[in-house]
Amino acid sequence: MARVPAERDLRSLVIGVLAGRDAYGYEIAAQLRGVAEGSDPAEGSVYPVLRRLERDGLASGHWVEIGTDVPRRRYYVLTPKGLAVHARREAGSSATSTRRLGELRP
Repeated sequence: MARVPAERDLRSLVIGVLAGRDAYGYEIAAQLRGVAEGSDPAEGSVYPVLRRLERDGLASGHWVEIGTDVPRRRYYVLTPKGLAVHARREAGSSATSTRRLGELRP
């Protein structure tokens, strides 16, 4: 059975998805199911994270009209503050990876 990622992990995963491009909630959840190894985040858990990212100034949402037969979608994009958080996270993870590689050397 797949695990549901912790709130902090899910936040990082959502930021990672949004660092690549604008996306809407269902699309983000679908991408996470394909990327989040061993986890299965439900759409219902992604939307509260998106609202908190907006509240914290890390993401911004805007409504997009798709068509007459398709409901509008709320697309999210990282703000400069959100991009900085993502960059720090990426720099930290590469430093951790480098440190681990160094530990493996004789």
